[in-house]
Amino acid sequence: MRNQFDRQLDKLHNDMIEMGNLIEQAIEQAVNALANNDVELAKQTISFDSVIDDQEREIENICFKLLLQQQPVARDLRVISAALKMVTDMERIGDHAEDISEITVLLSNHPYPAELNVIRMMSKETIRMVVEAIEAFVDSDEERAKAVIQHDDIVDRLFLQAKRELIEQMKERPERSEQAADLLMVAKYFERIGDHATNIAEWVIYSITGELKK
Repeated sequence: MRNQFDRQLDKLHNDMIEMGNLIEQAIEQAVNALANNDVELAKQTISFDSVIDDQEREIENICFKLLLQQQPVARDLRVISAALKMVTDMERIGDHAEDISEITVLLSNHPYPAELNVIRMMSKETIRMVVEAIEAFVDSDEERAKAVIQHDDIVDRLFLQAKRELIEQMKERPERSEQAADLLMVAKYFERIGDHATNIAEWVIYSITGELKK
């Protein structure tokens, strides 16, 4: 019985890694589409969200089977419960990649009012957070999860920098203030992705210690 449970738990871990790969791909595609004004890539990223949604449902099904058929207790129960919470944040990260791509389509006929260097940095840092959080879950690595939570400060600082620069652009070039506002929303989506990665890391810590940070 335990061997069957362990096999299903291994599948859960593998599927969580796969979903992490999917949202990493979605974020990378979204920022590349934005940076290169690539409407076709943006549309692909929008469509790609359905793949992420399917993976979320697959993971939920595995978790429910483990809960109903195996009746886990203690640490195993925490791991499964945490996975159910984590996939919700992971799916929302995919939604934000879709949101960014929709803005890319809207901006496609207009020149950008500012450089995208800070937004690129935000995408890089949030991808790192997502990957590290999921690997911390699979490896039951509490310290790694804590490092992800601390890393969110970097994303928050980058968001404030992007916000300052874009507001300055609105003042200097009011004719492009609408485009600047759209890019500010993109930066906000990346800031939210960082928040979701932080949530994932907090659920990792719960799965290990039974303590959930409020």
